Amino acid sequence: MNLSSNELKQITGGGYGIWAILGGLITFLISAVEGFINPIACGK
Repeated sequence: MNLSSNELKQITGGGYGIWAILGGLITFLISAVEGFINPIACGK
């Protein structure tokens, strides 16, 4: 099956993975910064 260039330009999708990676990275950075600002002591 061969697609013409116009048909190839109409194909969209596949962007969820990029947003998931960015969201995970942002969440990790926020958690790391909060861990340095407000450390929770371990119960001994």
